[in-house]
Amino acid sequence: MAFSGLFSRRSSEDKALSDYIYNSFGFRPRNIALYQLAFTHKSRSEENIGNYHLNNERLEYLGDAVLSTSVADFLFRTYPTKTEGFLTEMRSKIVSRASLNKLSQELGFEEHIKYIADNGKYASFRSLGGNVFEALMGAIYLDRGFNFTKRVITNRIIRDHINLEELQQTEINFKSRILEWAQKEKVKKHVEFRLLDEDNLKNKKLFHVQLFINDQPYADAVDYSIKRAEQHAAEKTLEILTKELSLSHEPQGQKQD
Repeated sequence: MAFSGLFSRRSSEDKALSDYIYNSFGFRPRNIALYQLAFTHKSRSEENIGNYHLNNERLEYLGDAVLSTSVADFLFRTYPTKTEGFLTEMRSKIVSRASLNKLSQELGFEEHIKYIADNGKYASFRSLGGNVFEALMGAIYLDRGFNFTKRVITNRIIRDHINLEELQQTEINFKSRILEWAQKEKVKKHVEFRLLDEDNLKNKKLFHVQLFINDQPYADAVDYSIKRAEQHAAEKTLEILTKELSLSHEPQGQKQD
């Protein structure tokens, strides 16, 4: 009876999730276990195999790459005359944590996510939705392949839920992006904006701000608003980090000119 009840409960959960996926994205899962895993936060890891807990973190890692590549492909084809900078910024806006959190709310993820509030640490669904969104893209990729997943992202997410014209007019929050990057690093980085100087120019204050990562100085900026100065410093630092990361991933042993 106990096994029968457990099987019945899981079958009911599987059917509910399968119906949700069909209604939201227009297809039914082949391997429903992947989708159940995508909606399982680490606070609800149900099994432990060695040191590996079954939750959505690995799927999140995979889905992040699938989502980023799919969005890049869509933007490249949609805007054939736009510069690399424009495409990069638009992709960042679409796949930002704030954007994915908002999409997960619009799509009704909350009633399907399995998580436990831990003294308020995971109390807010808003902090979980974006991660689950990436994990779901990873599940679709494993279940149906890249081309299928790309069509879902293009037709059922971007075209149905994202206003590209409006997005172009939205100013990206570079400060949030760099703080997000610092939190996602394996060894978390300490980001600090330091006010180096402030001058009065024509009865207006001019703020000189520099960004430090683990006490290492990066870009600085000057503006009449301290918030804008921080944004400019963050933007320039992101450009520096992008170059540093691309250099660190270059194949080793190649002859330099």
